[in-house]
Amino acid sequence: MHEQLGEHVLWQLPVLGPVHADTIITTWIVMVIALALFAVVGATYRSAYVSKRQTVVEGVVNYISDLSASTLGEKGEPFIPFFIALFVFIFLLNQFGILPLKALGLPFGGSPTGDLNTTLPLALVVFSVAVAMGFKTQGLKYVPNTLFHPFWWLFIINILEQIIRPVTLAARLFFNIFVGELLFTIVASIIEAHVVMGGFNLSLAVTIVPFFIQFFNLFVGTVQAFVFTLLAIVYLSLAIADDH
Repeated sequence: MHEQLGEHVLWQLPVLGPVHADTIITTWIVMVIALALFAVVGATYRSAYVSKRQTVVEGVVNYISDLSASTLGEKGEPFIPFFIALFVFIFLLNQFGILPLKALGLPFGGSPTGDLNTTLPLALVVFSVAVAMGFKTQGLKYVPNTLFHPFWWLFIINILEQIIRPVTLAARLFFNIFVGELLFTIVASIIEAHVVMGGFNLSLAVTIVPFFIQFFNLFVGTVQAFVFTLLAIVYLSLAIADDH
């Protein structure tokens, strides 16, 4: 295994400069997979037979729909497809790192959400949607309702809160996925190093650990996709609330 954690294949683009090519390619692949997944699930509705795949997907869709509707009310109904797509997309981005594509020498792979260049734009999209809907719902009153509530002298704190929201949203997702990949890389390095301590073969002993780490990453990736979506719903509910 010759992959270095945090190392990326770079593209030199005009104006933008160096970008992480592997992250971009992997994200595009996940986009195609997500679209194919929805297409396959959508095709099952042409038949009267209800498959297990359709049941699972409907369970996820109904749960997020109920969560959105209960938190946002009628104003949030148009955003239910957005939150469903957001959850599925982030879930797939998180889980793609389970495939050892980079270890096989391919110029892509890993979890794109283990790169701040992915999580920060996702967080900014959520923040931008919330701000746009705040102005649409409350008009110019959105500014004083957000920045001077409940007292005008809390202006600085409210400004910091608005800045911190997308930062923490991006950082939480990034670090949780990055740490999972870090653990896997450390264990893989120990296995390849053939570490022997006295008569104890440490490398042989930890060969089973990567399987547990992958299950752990699967669990964490699912939870973080849900947390990100839940916070997106909460931020939008705060923006469109009639009274802060």
